[in-house]
Amino acid sequence: MMEMVTVEEQVVAAAEGRAAALAANDADTLLGWLHPAFRWTSHTGASFDRDSYVASNTSGSLRWNAQRLTDIEVVVAGDTAVLRCVVTDEVDGGHGAEEFRMPMTQTWVRENERWLCLAGHAGPRLTTSG
Repeated sequence: MMEMVTVEEQVVAAAEGRAAALAANDADTLLGWLHPAFRWTSHTGASFDRDSYVASNTSGSLRWNAQRLTDIEVVVAGDTAVLRCVVTDEVDGGHGAEEFRMPMTQTWVRENERWLCLAGHAGPRLTTSG
């Protein structure tokens, strides 16, 4: 018997695909996960459109090593979904590897049976206790 995949699971799989493309430094695959009207706001307040987001994350001195999503919640309304989570980013901006944890929100839209990220926001950075 074939197991049905929920819409929420489809959205999580799309978000994890986008994260994997980011970590793989794969500009073409990353572009494929992003809606043409995509917009992003970083934890520093910087704003990006689709092309500038991909360029800033796949070229230059910034190198992604991993992005993990935890505490994931997905709310779906028709062909739109909002994913909220805590993201852990492992990056190297040219000064050694760093890890950032922060809340992240992504808006996903379904077009032609495929989920595409329309917009997102990450931040502020979470402090670690201890």
